[in-house]
Amino acid sequence: HLSVFDNVAFGLDRTARRAGRVNEVLELVGLGGFGDRMPHQLSGGQQQRVAVARALAPRPPVVLLDEPFSALDAALRSDLRRDVREALRADRATGVLVTHDQGEALSIADSLAVMRDGVIVQSGAPIDVYASPVDPWVAGFVGEAVWLPAEHPLLAGVAVVGSGGRALIRPEQIVLTSGVDAVVVRRDFHGHDAVLALRLTDGMDLTSRVVGHTIPAVGDSVGLRIDGAARSF
Repeated sequence: HLSVFDNVAFGLDRTARRAGRVNEVLELVGLGGFGDRMPHQLSGGQQQRVAVARALAPRPPVVLLDEPFSALDAALRSDLRRDVREALRADRATGVLVTHDQGEALSIADSLAVMRDGVIVQSGAPIDVYASPVDPWVAGFVGEAVWLPAEHPLLAGVAVVGSGGRALIRPEQIVLTSGVDAVVVRRDFHGHDAVLALRLTDGMDLTSRVVGHTIPAVGDSVGLRIDGAARSF
């Protein structure tokens, strides 16, 4: 029953309202000029932006975001989380985002914490957590993990960090070349890339993530190489 302006102003005192704080945060979240709108006149994404603006309006030092984008479609979710991140930065607020969406966490966070059974098992910059997981569980939980025996021929010439018996590589590290080292057994096309299930000549199954317009079909023979280093556990 409140307009966008009144909704955002709800937690502010009169001094803050007169200071133009409401219009300031509406601009931050991309809703400048929407102050007179009613909730039924807004899209789902715009309603989420109002919620973020209302949370930012009192200038809290920390904002908790608990699965804030889960009900939105993929394109809108991507746009909104980017805009929310920029709004938090512009307002110099710390945001704590709770999410089960790994891609969301990796893309929005400056620092990432991975929890298992209520305990933080690894924290750090997203790229560090993804590239250097502390154990096999984190490796499989954050992103997709492909495991090879550390002495597998496919790893010949590849730098392997660690001395464990299993080597971790990511699907995007498996690059297709000429040759007949593997056969494509499944192809899942996602538009921006494709995920291939591959079977090596020794019967081992791998997953490769590839980009481009020329994508092998199921049954095609392909050669493989590993791009970058592997990590063993």
